[in-house]
Parts: sequence; C-alpha cells; structure tokens
Amino acid sequence: MTVAGKRPGTWFVTGTSRGLGLELAKQLLSGGANVAATTRSAQRLLAALSGQVDTSRLLPLAVDLIDQKQVEQAVARTLERFGALDTVVNNAGYGFLAAVEETSDREVRDMLDVQVVGVWNVLRATLPTLRAQRSGHIVNVSSVLGLTAVPGWGLYCAGKFALEGLSEALAAEVADFGVKVTIVEPGYFRTSFLAPDSLALPAEHSEHYPAVRAMVADHLELQGNQPGDPVKGAAAIIRQVLAGDGPLRQLLGSDSHAYATAKVDALRANLDATASSAPATDFTAV
Repeated sequence: MTVAGKRPGTWFVTGTSRGLGLELAKQLLSGGANVAATTRSAQRLLAALSGQVDTSRLLPLAVDLIDQKQVEQAVARTLERFGALDTVVNNAGYGFLAAVEETSDREVRDMLDVQVVGVWNVLRATLPTLRAQRSGHIVNVSSVLGLTAVPGWGLYCAGKFALEGLSEALAAEVADFGVKVTIVEPGYFRTSFLAPDSLALPAEHSEHYPAVRAMVADHLELQGNQPGDPVKGAAAIIRQVLAGDGPLRQLLGSDSHAYATAKVDALRANLDATASSAPATDFTAV
C-alpha cells in the first residue's frame, strides 16, 4: 500500500489481537509495512494472522501497557528489530456499560489505566525518537464518545474525553518537530467490541437504572449488525497517515458524524444562550 509513492514504513500498534487493531496489522503487513504489534496475548495475535498474511515483518509483543518498563522495552525491541519508527497507533481499549453510580473504584482505575495511562506510557517511550528524527505520526484511537456522552457510557466516555484533551495538547506540542497527530473517532464498527466476552459490565448493578439495563440489552443485540466496516476503517486510517495531511480529527462512520454534529449543534446553542451572561463575572473595566 502506497500513497503518492510513500511507503508505509514501521508502525507500532497497540491492541492488535482483535477488532480494528487486528485489521490494521493485517493491512499494514499486506502493504509492506514493518509492524510492532502489542497485545496481551501474542499467541492469539499470531493465530489470528496465521495463513492470512506474511508475518516476516511482524514483531509480536506481549505488553502490559500500564507497565512503563514493559512499554519502554517493547519500543527498544522495535527499534532494534527494524531500525526505525514512523507511526504510533494507540488503539488498545475496551467497552464498559454501566451507570456512574454502579461503577466500582477498581473498574474506574482499570479503564483509565488502559485508556489514559497506557497511552501516556506509549507516548513517553516513542516521542523521543519521533522528536529527534523530526518526523512521524501519532494516531490515537478515540471514539465519537470522546466528543459526546450518552447514559451508561460514563466511564468509557471519561477515558475517551481525557484522550481527546491529551491529543489536542500533544498535537500543538509536537507540530514544530514535524510530528503529526490524528484523533480517530469511530462510531459502531462490526468488531467484537460489543460481544458478551468483550464488553465489560459492572460487578453489581442497581435496580434504579432500568434504562441502562435496556441499553445493555440493545447493545448486545447490535453485535454483528453495526454499520461500520472495520476493513474500510483500517484502510482509511492508513490512507490518512500515508497522505500526511487531513484534519486533527478523523471521524469514521455515518453514525459518528451524526452524533458529533448533534453535539456541536447543542454546544453552539449553549454558547449562544450564555453569550450575554458569561462576561458578567469579569472584573469591571476601569
């Protein structure tokens, strides 16, 4: 795979044993890229790729992303094996559906460890290389639920909202080094994200939130019928990286665009409603 003659180079991708991450690994390897692929289970990744693509340019890495030392060692192994690093994709994550009140301290920490701390660890380990070579691309896979929130997804949204803020600040910080940042915001894609063995649910739930229980049932039924095609989604991400341009945010899916547009409209209405009252808290001009 090339865009205007540009080769894909070396990619460091997290969360590659299933879903969008796995599809990225498949397409990158098929397109001639070197791929350092992190996963909690290297065996599962290799089994998923077996017989489908040439894995001679694959470096499978079993990494716990919340362990900074493990992440640093994985990046060091990537540079040792391939001698380069061009693109970093922070894709690891999982869904969690529960009311805010139902969410335990452990569940909160586990989610934020993966969605925020793990990303920060990868960035700290890879940015010195990208900054020194004054080139590279960082892709942080968020969600349309990093732009808008719906009941039941409070914990997941908290992690993705944090990732959005981190990514916006990062983009401005590294621009002078020739490093580009893309925030990917998918809608519902037909992966295992909503499968019963993938979607996390609270250890205990309350009788006070029947609407959230109904939402859980609806989402489990949606599995296998999501509108987004992961093959097209992965290809769109790769295309934008290889093109080297495009906006900060890459929305994927008609549902994502519709949710985001509704949020912007609501925010604009809120801003208009407070346009006259907001300045009232300023010091009075002398």
